[in-house]
Amino acid sequence: MSWWPKVVARKWLNIQSGADEFHSDYAVRGKSERRKSCSDDDYYVFVREDFSGWLKAAANGHKQAAIRPEAPPETDAVNLKMFVGTWNVGGKSPHEGMNLKDWLRSPAPADIYVLGFQEIVPLNAGNVLGAEDNGPAANWLSLIRQALNTDQELPPNHDNNATWPQGDDQQPNLKPRLSFSDLCSLEDQLAQDDFQRLLCDQEESTGPNCTPGNPETRHRYCLAASKQMVGIFLCVWIRADLYKHITNLKVSCVGRGIMGYLGNKGSISVSMTLHQTTFCLVCTHLTSGEKEGDEIRRNSDITEILKRTKFSRTYKDPRHHPLPPENILEHDIIFWLGDLNYRLDAGCGNTYELLKRNDWQALLEKDQLRIEQRAGRIFKGWEEGRIHFPPTYKYLANSDHYVAQTSKSKEKRRNPAWCDRILWKGEGLKQICYIRGESRFSDHRPVYSLFSVQVNSQNKSHTITTTRSCPPRVSTNTAALSSTCVAKVQAEELLIFPRTET
Repeated sequence: MSWWPKVVARKWLNIQSGADEFHSDYAVRGKSERRKSCSDDDYYVFVREDFSGWLKAAANGHKQAAIRPEAPPETDAVNLKMFVGTWNVGGKSPHEGMNLKDWLRSPAPADIYVLGFQEIVPLNAGNVLGAEDNGPAANWLSLIRQALNTDQELPPNHDNNATWPQGDDQQPNLKPRLSFSDLCSLEDQLAQDDFQRLLCDQEESTGPNCTPGNPETRHRYCLAASKQMVGIFLCVWIRADLYKHITNLKVSCVGRGIMGYLGNKGSISVSMTLHQTTFCLVCTHLTSGEKEGDEIRRNSDITEILKRTKFSRTYKDPRHHPLPPENILEHDIIFWLGDLNYRLDAGCGNTYELLKRNDWQALLEKDQLRIEQRAGRIFKGWEEGRIHFPPTYKYLANSDHYVAQTSKSKEKRRNPAWCDRILWKGEGLKQICYIRGESRFSDHRPVYSLFSVQVNSQNKSHTITTTRSCPPRVSTNTAALSSTCVAKVQAEELLIFPRTET
């Protein structure tokens, strides 16, 4: 245990070891792979050799205009679907055989899956101050990979995500339920086959029009990036045939927990470029509590995350490649997901009566996130879809009952709230649906949203010089994190300039 004091010291002093590293299925071939096998000193020798001509040109007095970016190439629009989901799993590790298909089931197949988790480990002193426990993250990745890449149907009476209390006659339906307004919207958004399949799934019909999807049309998904910071975990999965269009993968972590810096609260952000469009995916777990003034602390978390999230910049020839974004707001499209922990305003005295009537819109008038956003204190210019589902927190274990409905202790009582949210910012985005799941695995319900995203693609004359490889088969072993296909962010980096020079 001699290493433990060093780990604690690094965390207290905010010295983040490997904070810009992540796991991925992608590996870079060619020159970059050669660099990965070399020492750090050799790595920068390659960098100096590669750019010596450019540096000499600068030293010889070339004017800035000589490297002014050329006119951007002609682009075409590509329409993709993105699944964005968030789930606070309450410090519980998934059990073997746990099924995630009902949570990941979307009205239409997605091209990209962005999945954020909170509390994948208990937020105790050992996990916050000590070495990171990445066992649960490996288990979640394995289960997600299986859910996205297998066609097997659930066996009858399959136990989905929870151990049911004795006395229940049958397991309730845990599939996410769409509201009527969502169904009306989806009829216009989805292809006829996708919409018919969605109706069959919602009604659990077995009629002649309800046939299972063709397995040959299913896509295979690869892990673009995954990153853990204490209990926060973010992973991005992409359709395997899109991998060659992903560039500039970067991560940035911001701790907002103990002393405002430790990782029990905070954010993980992934920056990437798909074709010619830049994306930022921000998974957060903000300050908890429902006392008066706690919402101000959550506002401060958001402000600090926006200010402190920085992505290292890889050198690009400015005549052909613009510099990638350095912070969250510089991206074309941004998704902000997670347990934002905003509660219902303390003045909402008729909460339980409104809950009984399923009057979500009246309850949402007291939602702190919307109050703060309307006042312009946070998320100015951001969007969130209409909420047609019950509050997602806080439930009794293995129950559909809120803690506040049964607890006699005021200290343990938590008013129901929409803690788990998905917001977005950018052009070319259209939300198709915004739904919560019904798994009883934790005291939170999972939430997901499906988006139609318009991405700018270079015309076919553009030549892609960087190629990547994806694993040839699905791995169900949790040891996949340490496989030879795992690549660090440094595999793609050529040269990092100080911010003042870039």
